[in-house]
Amino acid sequence: MPRQNAPSKARRNSPPPVGTTILRRPALTVTNRQRAHRLDLARIRRLIDLALPLCLEEAAGPLPALLGTLPEVTAAIVSPRAMARVHVDFLGLAGPTDVITFDYGEILVCAAVAAENAALYHQSLDDELALYLIHGLLHLQGYDDLTPAHARQMRARQAKILNAVRKSA
Repeated sequence: MPRQNAPSKARRNSPPPVGTTILRRPALTVTNRQRAHRLDLARIRRLIDLALPLCLEEAAGPLPALLGTLPEVTAAIVSPRAMARVHVDFLGLAGPTDVITFDYGEILVCAAVAAENAALYHQSLDDELALYLIHGLLHLQGYDDLTPAHARQMRARQAKILNAVRKSA
């Protein structure tokens, strides 16, 4: 006798109703494209692999949640020069920044900015970079940090997720 909650065979093989968005875990790639700072890339990847499902579990932010609809998220750790170029090209702002997230699933994080902030906040560089990558994943989950209230909300969520994955990594 089948379990009461088990879907019928026909239901499992039928397509979802029209207009239904299928949420899935995107493939995740993290690369290091800078040479100035030594990283434990394997640890950063472990942290982000653990963080991805937690980010997907977060309720969608005020903007459209794209994370569960993307087939892939690619993250690159870049130099300040590369970040400054993207920052001015896409946001019209001079100088490097910590994180830039594109709606199509690309996240750029700057190792030099992370190194400065890691020293300031007494955190390892790898953890600071993981925090930035979580920040980017939350942007893809629909969160923004354009207002002080939204920025506080985002900081609290990313810190909670980082602390959870650090315990597991």
